[in-house]
Amino acid sequence: MTSAAAPADAPRKAGRREWLGLAVLALPAMLIAMDMTVLYLAVPQLSADLAPDSSQLLWILDVYGFLVAGCLITMGTIGDRIGRRRLLLIGAAAFGAASMIAAWSDSAEMLIATRALLGVAGATLMPSTLALIRSMFPDPAQRTAAIAVWMTSFTLGMTLGPLVGGAVLERWWWGAVFLLAVPPMVLLLAVGPALLPEHRDPAPGRLDLVSAALSIVATISFVYGVKEIAKDGAGAVPFVALILGVALGVVFARRQRRLTDPMLDLKLFSDRAFSASLGTLTLTLFAMSGVFFFLSQYMQMVLGLTPFQAGLWTLPQAGAMVVVAALTPTLVQRVRPAYVMAGGLVVGAVGFLLFLGLDGTDDLWLLVTGSVVLSVGVGPMTIMGVDMIVGAAPPERAGAASAISETNQEFGMAIGVAVLGSVGTAVYRGTLQDTLPAGVPAEAANAARDTLGGALETAAALPGAAGPQLLAAARQAFTQGLHVNTVIAAVLVLLAAGLVAGLLRQVTPRNAEEAENAGKTDAVGGDPADAPAEVAERAVAVETAAVEPARKTTPAETV
Repeated sequence: MTSAAAPADAPRKAGRREWLGLAVLALPAMLIAMDMTVLYLAVPQLSADLAPDSSQLLWILDVYGFLVAGCLITMGTIGDRIGRRRLLLIGAAAFGAASMIAAWSDSAEMLIATRALLGVAGATLMPSTLALIRSMFPDPAQRTAAIAVWMTSFTLGMTLGPLVGGAVLERWWWGAVFLLAVPPMVLLLAVGPALLPEHRDPAPGRLDLVSAALSIVATISFVYGVKEIAKDGAGAVPFVALILGVALGVVFARRQRRLTDPMLDLKLFSDRAFSASLGTLTLTLFAMSGVFFFLSQYMQMVLGLTPFQAGLWTLPQAGAMVVVAALTPTLVQRVRPAYVMAGGLVVGAVGFLLFLGLDGTDDLWLLVTGSVVLSVGVGPMTIMGVDMIVGAAPPERAGAASAISETNQEFGMAIGVAVLGSVGTAVYRGTLQDTLPAGVPAEAANAARDTLGGALETAAALPGAAGPQLLAAARQAFTQGLHVNTVIAAVLVLLAAGLVAGLLRQVTPRNAEEAENAGKTDAVGGDPADAPAEVAERAVAVETAAVEPARKTTPAETV
């Protein structure tokens, strides 16, 4: 009797329909990422057309991200209750409609409102796609590969956003950047019902509206406070928002412990794979976001690249992520995932340290090399971290688990930008104070010390040699701040490597799991010839059980 037979309790394998469905699910992930970056290129045209004041412009740019972060947990929970496919299609329709309205907005207020609607719709797409992947790919090895594809699409969206946006803006008006989302949403609505199965919690309980309100207000307040502190420094309003977000988050968590049907099952955090993956993924994103916040400015304000040129030079980094996404599922078949992730993070630390060689001159090649090495290193962590977070949750809670993962990533990136951004800015200001050229007027010196952008504007207005001297000093000071951030980031990812190696070392390679399951089947005398039929029957039963409650539940019961 061979041990290669499928065990009776083995998860079913995904077929062609599921892989085609994955291609459809990759579209929303790519679009969400593109929508986070593409609008920045349209700011000059948008400002000339709608004439927003400075506060309105900030809300146009930021309200989308605030609403996405704030609504993720609520939308993930709603998807578990009413069906992930149903919520995904509702969100796709809303996203496409809001994109068209945004494209033809005729006032700043109208654009802010439609960007907010886009944020709410975007929050339905992300946890729904990841939760559907969890349901469509119950086999752990296939799920890892599927999540790798999903993560790759998100990375490509971040990279392609500036490139596609720049190409569109060269030929059409600023509103055209929003129309990029419409054809993929129409495609999703057309083929989604045929390719994507419906999955939901068969016994979800009632949705607690108080918990939903607490999670939304707490998350938006916290993210707003962190981002405002990162942009403008500590102030009364951001500080109050930060404290409010933390306080409401505590109230939300305590409420979940008392509810019979909690919106967020806090027992998930007792699972070591879930909590360890969540923590190390957050730490990794914290380090990355703080450094990339400075690198994007370095490319444009130190090396003098345009946004489009800077986007082009991120393509090798995206290509490296594609390669890593293809190799990671194979690696974890043979090596313990903890060791794959920890080894990758060590490589990522080397990538960070390569940035110490940047000196503000002709060093674009070193920046690209470091970015590629960094992507190769952190790729396994991001892929396997999300995989373990989603895989640790029971299928009926996949939407909530996906939302936790996405929300935590938003927190990690926001805090990384705020903390490391503040550290780098402090180093910049201190270094420039010591190296400020003689003869720079006090008012100009204050503007230059504030930000690198202010230094560039000030230097352009100074007469004689003072301008070039101030420019060189400011760029060197900014590079020094970048160096400090890269050292901190390298230490953090090395710490993450140690944590993941220690906390997740019990997770075995996928092949070892399959061999163990096969051995159990042989031990009880299972007939290999019967296994495929049994697995097929079980797959039909599982899918029927997942869909059948949706047909029997009345609309009133889903509220």
